[in-house]
Amino acid sequence: MASALKAWEELENAVKLVDTHRDALYDYDVEEQAGIQKNESPWRKDPHHFKHVRISAVALLKMVMHARSGGSIEIMGLMQGKIAGDTFVVTDAFRLPVEGTETNVNAGAQADEYMVQYLSACRDSGRLENAVGWYHSHPGYGCWLSGTDVQTQMLQQQGYDPFVAVVIDPDRTISAGKVDIGAFRTFPSDFKPPSGELDDGYQTIPLAKMEDFGAHASQYYSLEVTSYKSTLDTHLLELLWNKYWVSTLSQSPLLTNRDYSTKQMLDLSQKIQNAERTLYANSRGGGQSRSVGKDAQLEKIVKDSDKITSEEFTGLLAGEVKVKLFSGVGAAARGEASLAGV
Repeated sequence: MASALKAWEELENAVKLVDTHRDALYDYDVEEQAGIQKNESPWRKDPHHFKHVRISAVALLKMVMHARSGGSIEIMGLMQGKIAGDTFVVTDAFRLPVEGTETNVNAGAQADEYMVQYLSACRDSGRLENAVGWYHSHPGYGCWLSGTDVQTQMLQQQGYDPFVAVVIDPDRTISAGKVDIGAFRTFPSDFKPPSGELDDGYQTIPLAKMEDFGAHASQYYSLEVTSYKSTLDTHLLELLWNKYWVSTLSQSPLLTNRDYSTKQMLDLSQKIQNAERTLYANSRGGGQSRSVGKDAQLEKIVKDSDKITSEEFTGLLAGEVKVKLFSGVGAAARGEASLAGV
């Protein structure tokens, strides 16, 4: 059980332990943070100033559980923390009372009022961390910023900078066994990034989201996301693991996430059909049946297929391992009990 917890923390999600004596990342200096925002503000001169986001293990767990609770509906929350050089340090997160849809989520007046009251209550209780960003979910379609997300982040940076946007995909988190997460900041409206920065990177995107994906890539950039844990985080994770390890071991991602897996396969079949139509049309037109662009399209389909196959195979393999390990355990225990009775 201890080795499984260690694998989840270190191998799958790269959760690192901070100073066990001081827990320095949790030290909050009000004057230092005020000086950074009022006097230095290096992010106003350099649009790429921020490069990293460090999230505490418990905050990350709260965000993932919130995202998972929304199902196919997008959720939204805020993150608290501080600024350390070119890094956002996230110490905690809390959900907002926002009703989203399957395609977007926005904070209204009720959420703004709740945010002010929550942060005020935190300060009254001695927790002085500011809000340093917002998070929301993209159930099943990856971590990137849509047009609505870009507009929301721009408004947040104008009013509350420094501020970061974090996106979590709960469905891909369950399928992959590690948190699927991305962090982003938008550029100023008058800033034009070099052409080499306009690539979102490859992701498996559903056909319904293809048009929006990458359309706003020139307006934001991604930050590296890592996790850390304090001594308190370590204790809380151990308590949670001791409580839920049985259900974790008994569950299968193939069953828990079957709706997402079905949608992935259906979407892949539609992409293959579209590619076949395109190739057939090109061959009928007398031109080259496979241009460079169409080759790239087929390569993405192959990558999507490999990803689905890998996740399904991993789920099946995990099921087989559990069968080999635990089949007959109950019968053996009953047999030992009966022998002891005799």
